Amino acid sequence: MWHEMSPCRCEKNKYNMSKKFHLSIVSPVYRARELVDKLVTEIIQNVETITDSYEIILIEDGCPENSWMKIEENCKKYPQVRGIKLSRNFGQHNAIIAGLEATKGEWTIVMDCDLQDRPIEIPKLYEKTQEGYKIVYAQRKLRQDPLLKRLSSKLFYGIFGYLTDTKQDPSIANFGIYHKQVIQAVLSMNDHLRYFPIMVRWVGFKSTKIGVHHALRKEGRSSYSWLRLFKLAANSIIFFSDKPLRIIVRVGFLLSTFSFIVGLFYLYSYLSGTIVILGFTSIILTITFLFGLMFIILGLIGIYLGKTFEQTKQRPIYIIHEKLNIDE
Repeated sequence: MWHEMSPCRCEKNKYNMSKKFHLSIVSPVYRARELVDKLVTEIIQNVETITDSYEIILIEDGCPENSWMKIEENCKKYPQVRGIKLSRNFGQHNAIIAGLEATKGEWTIVMDCDLQDRPIEIPKLYEKTQEGYKIVYAQRKLRQDPLLKRLSSKLFYGIFGYLTDTKQDPSIANFGIYHKQVIQAVLSMNDHLRYFPIMVRWVGFKSTKIGVHHALRKEGRSSYSWLRLFKLAANSIIFFSDKPLRIIVRVGFLLSTFSFIVGLFYLYSYLSGTIVILGFTSIILTITFLFGLMFIILGLIGIYLGKTFEQTKQRPIYIIHEKLNIDE
């Protein structure tokens, strides 16, 4: 009798963990302990104007401020809130992937936890998907970030766009709504380095963007120092583009060509009697030609080696320490 009744009892639970949802909201949490309550409250208020079939997934990325305690409180208070605690800080984009792999929604919204991505924009993003788009990006019209950060962002995306032969928009970050086909395609990418905005652009699908208001950060400070931003930019360029290596190869060819011309000049000077120092011509010819040839060889090896080195280690990009309200 109990086995017969249990399916009915499960159906009564609107937020049964094994069910599918219409919307999943994914937000990595780091240095935002005092914002978690407000974040969850505002998401619930705005998402429930769309549907009552939703889940909120908060990923605690090894935060030193014990944000996990706040996530636990919200998971107990709201059954639709799920918590994922990583074993250490693996980085924002790896945390996003951890959240995406736990989603069960037809549509997924990815947003930052600092409330600069405003939950009030969610209904507007969702409404745009009804026009047949699989991706709707939130375009920050007026970024509430320091001038130097905005300029460095434009510089990074300009360089990255050139090196990857793609069009990049510095006003678009993680915030947006994505169909499950897009999320599945992103998760199928086995790159060791994960950078969510670039991965979404790479997988394609019909997309558009709408302007949103970018709010000031309510509490705390950004976890991205200039060193971390530089490291992220360098790694992204290396992992998502081999154009720097191809540029080095071209430089090598130019140097080899230059050395050949210089070699002809010194050979002519030697034959005409202008150079009288024995061995000078052969040394110049050898050094300049081999120097250019070295660039070509290192560039060719680097194109193959650089792309396979990290992949061959097959390390997980994150490790989960604890889950709340999430079934296996």
